[in-house]
Amino acid sequence: MSDILVLRLDPGHDDSASWTAVDTSGARRGNPGSGTLAEAAAEAGERPVVVLVPGTDVLTTVVDIPARGARLAAALPFALEDQLADDVDKLHFAAGKRREDGRLPVAVVARDRLDAWLSTLRAAGIMPSRVVPENHGLAVVPNTLSLLVTADGVMYNDGDETAFVLPDIGPADALAATGVLQPAADDGDTPRHLLAYCDAALGDRYERDWALLRQELDGVDVRLLPDGALPRLATTIASGAGVNLLQGPYGEKRQLGGWLHPWRYAAALLIALAAVGLVSKVTDYVQLKAEQASLQEQFATEYRRLRPADQRNIADPVGTVNSLRRSRGATTEGPQVFLPSLASLADAVARNDTVSVEAISYRAGVIDVRLSAPDIPTLDRVVQAIDASGRFAASLQSADNVGDRVSSRIQIKEAG
Repeated sequence: MSDILVLRLDPGHDDSASWTAVDTSGARRGNPGSGTLAEAAAEAGERPVVVLVPGTDVLTTVVDIPARGARLAAALPFALEDQLADDVDKLHFAAGKRREDGRLPVAVVARDRLDAWLSTLRAAGIMPSRVVPENHGLAVVPNTLSLLVTADGVMYNDGDETAFVLPDIGPADALAATGVLQPAADDGDTPRHLLAYCDAALGDRYERDWALLRQELDGVDVRLLPDGALPRLATTIASGAGVNLLQGPYGEKRQLGGWLHPWRYAAALLIALAAVGLVSKVTDYVQLKAEQASLQEQFATEYRRLRPADQRNIADPVGTVNSLRRSRGATTEGPQVFLPSLASLADAVARNDTVSVEAISYRAGVIDVRLSAPDIPTLDRVVQAIDASGRFAASLQSADNVGDRVSSRIQIKEAG
């Protein structure tokens, strides 16, 4: 399994963070660390980076909207407008994976806040593959209240659609704020079991809170986190949970870069191979052009030695040779007629194996052939076989009886 680095920005200090490496199953791949973003970038190396941003800056909710794609992006601001204090034009809306019941998790953040996070990360050399609200690392357990208590505050979800982060508050006060501790909330549908995670250093501080909650709820399970909250959050995030804020205008370039990132070495190698191939082709072309020029020069030298009176510039040696042949009564079309006609004759003779060829002559596109055959009908079959080729026409010119065979002469020329 490939490793990822889960990086959690410190609330109020965007240039510092804590981080831990995990694989895609959530198993830890080293000890957690903390420091500046530049140190985090060095720790990430070639691994993808998932960034957890402060949950207090992101609104998390669930909506029931059947729209999808571009229509969903257009509908979200109007569906949530009544729940928002800021102008929707200044906010960025991101949707998560649709649940089985059709409802859709949504995260809303101010555009200038998201821009500031991304600018700070990129300045440190970090190109995140995902940006997720930190409280989405607190797993949603159906029919269970979940808390994660840190020195900064409390993360909460009710196992369904309610999730938030409250700063500078204890667990008992956080649950009291939700209303689940009020008698009216005990309607049979509200979860009565609490699963709480707590920094080990805070365990003793909130002992009275746990005792109070055990009196109010059916069960309270407190699990201490010896290495802090981040490894717990990273385990959930590594599985793909949470709403990725890098969508829409924030997602297209990032997605392309993320897709290309694992292939950059292969792409570099491919480009290098293409460059080597191009250089090789150019080198071959230059060498061939030099050889061509050398051969043309040699031909011109020999031509002027044979015909010193002709001092013309010879740019086409083949054309010059054909011109000489024509001037001597020769034709350049002989091989184009003679060899195919022999192939047609050979095929006709092969079909009539009692025929033998005695002589062949060629002149000015006409082939004269002397054949020996047992009878005239056999010669006719040879002529018909040549005519059947479509390219050549054959005609019987003469036939004489010589003993028990017929000596004949046929003529072959191009049809038409």
